[in-house]
Amino acid sequence: MIGKEKILDNLSSVVKKSEVDQTEAVYIGGESGLTRFANSTIHQNVFEANSKVYFRAALGKKIGVAATNSFIKADLEKALSNAIEIAKNQKENPDFPGLPSQKDALSLNTYFDKTARFTPMQRAQEIKKIFDQIKVHNLTAAGSFSTGQTEIAVVNTNGVDCYQPLTSTFLNIVVTGDNSSGYADCLSRNVEDINAENLAQIAIKKCLESKDPKVLEPGEYDVVLEPTAVAALLEWMNYIGFGSKPFQEGTSFLSNRIGQKIMGKDVTIYDDGNDQSAIAFPFDFEGVPKQKVTLVEKGVAKGVVYDSISAHKDKVKSTGHALTPDSAEGALALNVFVEPGDSSLDKMIESVDRGLLVTRFHYINGLLDTTNALLTGMTRDGTFLIENGKVKHGIKNLRFTESMLKAFSNVVQISKDRKIVNSWWGDVGCVVAPAMLMKSFKFTGKTEF
Repeated sequence: MIGKEKILDNLSSVVKKSEVDQTEAVYIGGESGLTRFANSTIHQNVFEANSKVYFRAALGKKIGVAATNSFIKADLEKALSNAIEIAKNQKENPDFPGLPSQKDALSLNTYFDKTARFTPMQRAQEIKKIFDQIKVHNLTAAGSFSTGQTEIAVVNTNGVDCYQPLTSTFLNIVVTGDNSSGYADCLSRNVEDINAENLAQIAIKKCLESKDPKVLEPGEYDVVLEPTAVAALLEWMNYIGFGSKPFQEGTSFLSNRIGQKIMGKDVTIYDDGNDQSAIAFPFDFEGVPKQKVTLVEKGVAKGVVYDSISAHKDKVKSTGHALTPDSAEGALALNVFVEPGDSSLDKMIESVDRGLLVTRFHYINGLLDTTNALLTGMTRDGTFLIENGKVKHGIKNLRFTESMLKAFSNVVQISKDRKIVNSWWGDVGCVVAPAMLMKSFKFTGKTEF
């Protein structure tokens, strides 16, 4: 950890010397440790310390971006010089409103010292608890356990001066037998939330209960999706639909549908980077405080998230969802929540005459038809047949191809409990999802495993 004072002082000293109209510096740096295991053996320990500083220089409405991995002042000045040179050779961006001015973000506790100081030996000791449990059942385990700390800071010539320290930890387990597998994971900022023994028990149970899976023909089935499966769908929906860029380009499933009913009446989806029960982060990579944004409310399309450029284009205010200066993705929702219901996983299973229980999905492709949120992907690590309200046996994995507008319109039960699920956005994002019961979910292919 470099520390707040040194990071802000170094960035400020370089930014203040800039001779262009406006200048911004973004620092992202930290340390992370990762322990990987396979065949019930730890086979890799990795430690990485890295940092990156982005500079965004504005000459009127001409924007240049450059970056460096060095925090030496001369290298920072060189990166800024490169950004200025790039700006000189750019076309004007008519939607650039200027860099944001200072607004105070919420004070959030996102750093846990025990997580930051967690050692490779401690990670190994937790993983050993997994190995001890699976030996009893003659199974094998694979997965990874990571712990780390990050510092993020944003400084600009309009007075923005933000800093936030973060920690994060993630343990995932895949338990395998002769012809079945089970999965469990946990994501948190606090390593004390990781319970390796409990996670091992969940994965072992799924592996044993899905042993000798049977073939099920593709078709439409009622499905009980566990939170990890729901989160995988939402992650793609966010990427193709909840951000300002696809919305403005007309490729989002929310484009031209604001105010219309697009999902079931019980479905409310929102983004909230200030909710400390999950992976909170109080400002975006422009230093704008994060706002809670309702995306879908009781099935009705409500809006998308914005950064400063896309907000100016739509004549609204930024919601605090800018990505790093080099990103071409536009604003994205990094902390997606689904409002809980009043059901439970057991109640959902009990209410299904014939259907499926899905642990998670993988290999999802969400680019088939983004205006209708058409996704395809595979089940994985625990897929079960439900008959007469009971889980009967494992089934071989299936491919789904389904519009999420249809799927989320067919939601009939949502669990009270929600899970924090790891996302593409690392230390600054997650999906908080409940379990869901959906009617008539379409599966279009089968496998031999």
